Amino acid sequence: MRLRNIPYAYQKLTEFPDVVIQNPIDFKGLWAEKIFGNKNGIHVEIGAGRGKFIINSAMQNPGLNFIGIEKFDSVLVRALKKNVDKKLTNLRFIKIDAQKINDCFAKNEIEKIYLNFSDPWSKTVYEKRRLTSRIFLEKYKKILAGNGILQFKTDNVGLFEFSVKEFNNFGLRIDEIRLDLHNSEPSWNIRSEYEEKFAESEKKIFFIIVNFGGKK
Repeated sequence: MRLRNIPYAYQKLTEFPDVVIQNPIDFKGLWAEKIFGNKNGIHVEIGAGRGKFIINSAMQNPGLNFIGIEKFDSVLVRALKKNVDKKLTNLRFIKIDAQKINDCFAKNEIEKIYLNFSDPWSKTVYEKRRLTSRIFLEKYKKILAGNGILQFKTDNVGLFEFSVKEFNNFGLRIDEIRLDLHNSEPSWNIRSEYEEKFAESEKKIFFIIVNFGGKK
């Protein structure tokens, strides 16, 4: 679903430099020290959307730091408003394309990455754009700690099957897999806005956690 363009979005994002980091490449390897001022683990959501998932994650886990990545001004400004209202000190946002993630984070700097309902890029010709493709797994490996985690949710069965194959071929360890997340939904699950749309429907949500520490 496309959100309408917000003309003032870019200007609004620049008004909160302590929340939306304007020059993220300058803090590569320095996020804990310079931005958060602590040594807590850092979790990143790629494609933060309107922010429901990462804001609730930050609220429920004050002992962790969170960074939401979003590439569209008009989407990110909605997440910004929610976070400004809640005044969360363990959450920041950056506006970049996921392709540039290695420009912003250093080796072993990130503990966990979240991918929630990423664009499936359904046509085979666009497979390389999928955030679970080997191209992106290589990028994640460069910034995740030794036993770094990738948590992935999707309602697209084709993308899920593709992703599982990519994870296996890349040598990742599957720590948990659920083929219907909302059937006996675990108490620890935090929903995104998109996920909420399926809460009362029969459409299945596929879920997997993989570990970059390698297979057992």
